[in-house]
Amino acid sequence: MNDTIPPPFTDESFDIPETLETEISEISDASKKGYQLLKENRFDEAVESFAQILEKDRENNYALVGLGDAFRKRGSFKEAADYYRRCLVFHPGNSYALFGLADCYKALNQYHKAIEIWEQYLLHDNTNITVLTRVADAYRKVHDFRKSKAIYQRVLEMEADNHYALIGLGHLHYDFKEYKEALSYWQRMVDLQGNEVDIRVLTSIGNCYRKLKQFDKGIPYFDKALEREPENFYALFGIADCYRGIGKQNQSLVYWNKILEKDPKNKVILTRAGDAYRNMGDLEKATQYYENALNIEFDIYAVLGLAVIARMQGKHEDSITSLKMLIQNDPKNYRIYLELAQAYIAAGKPQQALDVLNEFQKLGIKNLFIQEAIAKLQSRSQA
Repeated sequence: MNDTIPPPFTDESFDIPETLETEISEISDASKKGYQLLKENRFDEAVESFAQILEKDRENNYALVGLGDAFRKRGSFKEAADYYRRCLVFHPGNSYALFGLADCYKALNQYHKAIEIWEQYLLHDNTNITVLTRVADAYRKVHDFRKSKAIYQRVLEMEADNHYALIGLGHLHYDFKEYKEALSYWQRMVDLQGNEVDIRVLTSIGNCYRKLKQFDKGIPYFDKALEREPENFYALFGIADCYRGIGKQNQSLVYWNKILEKDPKNKVILTRAGDAYRNMGDLEKATQYYENALNIEFDIYAVLGLAVIARMQGKHEDSITSLKMLIQNDPKNYRIYLELAQAYIAAGKPQQALDVLNEFQKLGIKNLFIQEAIAKLQSRSQA
């Protein structure tokens, strides 16, 4: 048998054809150009550059990720997700495609899908703090307190005082109505950053004190926010509500009206301002604000305010009629029952007042204010 020995490999055996070498160079140049255009936010030109690469190499991972990035940065998340998925078909585990796809799902509020993709990413790199905080954020969005908290705390073990984890833990506890715990994390951000702290941290702390009904403690934080952004809606709303909470209606009006200067058709703010004027005894002005709110759209609290004014003016039957209609619209709102009971008392009908409060009790909703009102009426009738 005459075996033939193949010739040894030579450098020439591996020579890249000149045309292929040119094509590789062109793809490399187009890729560099595309990513530079992305950095300059020239998204249309970047798309053109990456599309040219796909004409030569339909599976090119740089071009597919680049197109995903371009569409994602333009806010076209569905189109971006298509390119990232195409990249993952040809290049499973590509970290840039995984990261981009998860961000798209997050932007589309598809948090469970985002979590699934980020967890795939973490199989390749389980110490990436940016990804870990994103996963924790996503678990928070789907109200998985335990998993979200565990991942945020893992981040803090890896990097003490990580800002994203501290802010995220604050939001997590706030979402679950654990306001004191939320305060501790956001206050830590203030301790770390002082006057440079994000304005949203200041308004979030103020909102915690609002929820805890410690209105006087919330005011300084909203004040600091307004020093930096005088027209910030959340700060204006928060400080107005705090002044309302401590009974300084005239001060709250300053801020309600500042909001209305920018947004005169905000019916929620119109009713809040109406409440302030009513509590100050300016019934004419209060009526004007309630009616302005109702001219925009039906609003339970505007009608409620007008019913209270009717009672204060001795128009008891008008008040009673309005409040009965409101109960039909919102049968579980305890405030309407309390006001209707007040209207019956003002009309000299205490038994009807008691009946109304007992009707609320039959709904099976425990409410301290209703229980106290019933106790007062019963003690009066027995006196």
